[in-house]
Amino acid sequence: MPRIAAVETINPPHKLSQNETMAFARNLFQDAFSDIERLLKVFQNGEIESRYFAMPIDWFKKKRSFQEKNDLYIDFATNLGAACIENCISDQKLNISYDNIDAIFFISSSGLSTPSIEARIMNILPFSPHTKRIPIWGLGCAGGASGFSRAYDYCKAYPKSNVLVLSVELCSLTFQHEDLSKSNLVGTSLFADGVACALICGDESDTAMTSEIHPYIKDTMSTLKPHSEDVMGWEVKDTGLYVVFSRDIPNVIRTWLKPNVDEFLERNQLVGEQIKHFIAHPGGKKVLEAYVEALGIPLSKTDISRDVLMSNGNMSSATVFYVLKKFMETEKEDGDLGVMAALGPGFSSELLLVEWRK
Repeated sequence: MPRIAAVETINPPHKLSQNETMAFARNLFQDAFSDIERLLKVFQNGEIESRYFAMPIDWFKKKRSFQEKNDLYIDFATNLGAACIENCISDQKLNISYDNIDAIFFISSSGLSTPSIEARIMNILPFSPHTKRIPIWGLGCAGGASGFSRAYDYCKAYPKSNVLVLSVELCSLTFQHEDLSKSNLVGTSLFADGVACALICGDESDTAMTSEIHPYIKDTMSTLKPHSEDVMGWEVKDTGLYVVFSRDIPNVIRTWLKPNVDEFLERNQLVGEQIKHFIAHPGGKKVLEAYVEALGIPLSKTDISRDVLMSNGNMSSATVFYVLKKFMETEKEDGDLGVMAALGPGFSSELLLVEWRK
């Protein structure tokens, strides 16, 4: 089974409290809604206390062009992504160099770049010029888990491989100053920026093994809900990316997710009680509540996901890396099973079954 050998994260430079972002939203949206104070409760009720952004709050107070925002995306994504990769593979216990990396999966949905970001990073860090590049765009919040799944597929096909999965999401740089819709108001209360990287090693990788317990990927499952394009995503307009964020997302989770997870567990001859750890992408407070209701699990199984949401907000695809890293920092027993879950545009889900092993 492919092994998740390391996970690292980097926060962008500007940390803002939820009270600061709520004050910003009040000033921007107050003329558009007569009941602005009622709507602003979304900031207070979301259980988010702080978030990180690429730019300071004053930068968002004026209209910015798509080009200006995307140029910043390329600059931040390249430099923060390179720094995160360095942190991920610098652990001397791993005994791995850039030449040992066979492929890089780059995950993002919050900016555009051709050549893609991992190519720009390869001009900064001393990777082999033959490293395979697999950029994946447009999977939104599901992208991180999907990146782990595709790295699993790659390592199953090439068991000697070492693969990096890099996620860079700078959601704040998609902010539309002129969009005074409720969707944009909700997005302003929820989304944030984050950068994360994971190292996945195949069964025959010569990367050094340690005595520590690591999660191994046993199985994955991707699922698309037909004809659900309007649930989540972007509308691409002249001035950039406009968030599509349906209020029905929690209801979709309640009715659709449980049969999906049940099918995944059944094909692995498991039942829910055998899953000790739930590595859930915290799309938002209501999304986590819908997970608990749909899967019949105790609220405590979402503690780590809620902690990440509270301190970082929703960083789209990068968020599940932050959750997994916190899981890897806690004690696990040999043989513990966990499910990683994330939902995204399509509407789609990505599920992974992991087992902690020495």
